[in-house]
Formats: sequence, structure tokens, C-alpha cells
Amino acid sequence: MTQAMKKTQQAYDSATIRADFPSLSRDVNGQKVVFLDTAASALKPSSVTQAMSDMMAGEYANIHRGLYQFSASATAKFEAARGKVATFINAPHENSVIFTRNATESINLVAQSWGRANLIAGDVVLITAMEHHANIVPWHMVCEQTGARLEVVAINDDGSLNTDDFNAKIKNPDVKMLAFSAMSNALGTVNPVADMVAQARASGVVTLVDACQAVIHGVVDVQAWECDFMVFSGHKLYGPSGIGVLYGRENLLNAMPPYQGGGDMIDVVSFETGITYKNAPSRFEAGTPAIVEAVGLGAAIDYLTAIGMDAIAAHEADLYAYLCDEFAKLDGVRLIGRAQNRASVLSFVMDGIHPQDIGVLLDKQGVAVRVGHHCAMPVMERMGIDGTVRASIGLYNTRDDVDAFIAALKKVQKFF
Repeated sequence: MTQAMKKTQQAYDSATIRADFPSLSRDVNGQKVVFLDTAASALKPSSVTQAMSDMMAGEYANIHRGLYQFSASATAKFEAARGKVATFINAPHENSVIFTRNATESINLVAQSWGRANLIAGDVVLITAMEHHANIVPWHMVCEQTGARLEVVAINDDGSLNTDDFNAKIKNPDVKMLAFSAMSNALGTVNPVADMVAQARASGVVTLVDACQAVIHGVVDVQAWECDFMVFSGHKLYGPSGIGVLYGRENLLNAMPPYQGGGDMIDVVSFETGITYKNAPSRFEAGTPAIVEAVGLGAAIDYLTAIGMDAIAAHEADLYAYLCDEFAKLDGVRLIGRAQNRASVLSFVMDGIHPQDIGVLLDKQGVAVRVGHHCAMPVMERMGIDGTVRASIGLYNTRDDVDAFIAALKKVQKFF
């Protein structure tokens, strides 16, 4: 158990939490590392790497089919991780939780399985203009395959959802699927998920929520949202890469054709009588899954739960307010995305300086940020730019990090 996990949820001790992340003790270019790229992928606490190491070095075996102790132990740990995910997102049942490689695969699974089985020519898949490519391209592909069409809800100049456009388009009787992000990875805009889902349900529209960003910053409750599907990636939730989650309503999942075929997802395979398939979750977990990675994700959830998601959200809200206030004092910078309801992400451009040059010079000062279009090219096109510099905070960041970031930006400006 790490030091932070020994703390009560009433006390948020940044120093103790930071000590749980060995990466933060490293120097970058002779400077203390300031990691501001959690929106892309979070650093890992020691409890996660230790749980994965223990799994690989201990009672490791393939799961579900072995009758010996190693297999039984590995199966128990794998399924315990599923249970932890279900509790973490308040899923009504563990069978609603499907393990995938990442959120991208989760969305592709729904698009290819639910989409190809339910969409026909003339149907509409509705998304927003702030989506990550992972919530655009799979729907574009399935629309091409089925004859359905993709429609896009506009965003305002400040990066917020154009609610008038949404209210009009969601009432179109041709809309069969609404797929949208709970929080923009490029702008930090936080969408009114429950309200959007409620409007969709009133129109008989199936919903998918991309919670990749939202899940790391506060409580995600799929029953409160009442969404039909929800996805996120383990690597953003302080867990390993190679593991993702698809939540789906059981009745929908069990009515969907399998996405991939192979071992462990079948009831019977016979050349004479044909093939029958298991229900979810096995139905969508063909072959040997990411056993160690699932255990790592479970350890990450244990870590976050011990600190408390409400405590994390409060810490990050305070820190984000400080970051925005300090950034506003700079001259020659322009914030991209000024929605009233936003979190964690600060996306910006600097007068006369290319984002890549800014990123390189920040790195020389030990500051890690993301530059480019952030897999959200339509957002950049809407804002009339090619890309931005994006700083994003996590549970381990502090005001010292913000101060170092602002000081580094001033040096970049001075250099140019």
C-alpha cells in the first residue's frame, strides 16, 4: 500500500501523493520535471506497477479455462478488476463491463457491432464538433458501410456546445445514435452529459459517452447519466496502456453480434450444428485478454478510490483556477477554448511562435506539454488554427508546477 492510500479521504496531501509517482523524481534536461500532459496519458503510481509486477512474477496463468491454482488465482484477480471498474463507474452489474484495448477499440466495437446491426440508409449518427478522432472516424466508417450519414453539432466560438443546434438536431427522427465526449481533450469543455442523454432518450436515440477525460477528474456514474454506452482508457486513469473499458446496457450488449471471434467467447463450435456465443462480457472478449493490464487498472482504481474522487476533483479545480489566473497575466498569448464550464486543460497559442517551438523550449526547461492538433483536427479547423500548446493537470500537480510552467513560458517569449 502506498503512502497516499494510507491517508484518509479528508486530507489531500500533495507531497505524499507525488511520492507515489517515481517518474516525478526524475530530472529532464537537468531540470526538475513538471509533467503537464496527463490528458494524453497519466503517470503511474507505484501501486500500479507493483501490482502488475507481482502478477507477472507470481501466480500468472491464462484465465477462465484452467483448473489448477495459478489459473484460478489469475481468473479471480482479472474478474476482481472488472468488479472494481463496475463499482467505480456505478454500473448496475459486472456483466455490463467489457475489457478492450482502449477507448478507441471500445468505440469501434460499438460502431461495428451495434452500428452495423442497427443502422440503415437514411439513419443519422450525431456527434459534436469537439470530438476526438476516435469518436469520429469509427462512425464515419460505419456510415459508409451502412448508408447512414454523420451529422455534427456545432460548437461556439468559446468552445462550448451550441445548445440551440443540439436541441434542433437531436429531435430529428432519423437520429439513431448520439456519440459525444463528456469533456473535450483539446479544449477542456465539460458537456452537460445527463441533460444531453435525457434529450436523446426522450427521442429514442441510443447514446455513447466518451468519458476518457472526464473519468480521471471526478465521479463518473453511468446510472446517473442513464447512457447506453460509455468508454474510457486505462492509461489515462493512472493505469497501464493496453486496457480499456466499454460499459453497455446488458440488453443491448447481448443483442449485439460479436465484434471478433475466437476462444472464450463461444458456447459451442461445431462443423455440424454451427456456432453459438456467450452473453456479455465474454461475448466481446475473444482470445487471451490483457490479464496483467486489467490487474493494473484495478490497482489504479484502488489508488484513486483511497484518495477519493471528490477530493481529487476539488484539488484539481483549485489548481486549474490558479493556472488560468496566472496564465491570464501573460501578454502575447491566446487561450483556445473559453467555455464557462471547463476543466483541467489549458490550450493556447503564442503570438509569432509555432507550438512545436514552444514545446521544444519548454522541454529544455523540464516542462512536459502536448503540442499539435491533439487528434481533434475539426476543433482546430473551427478555431482557425493548425494546432495549440496544451497543458493539462493531474492529481499530482501543484502550484509549484504552475509557477514553473508560467516562468518557462516567459523565458520562451524572451528567447523569441
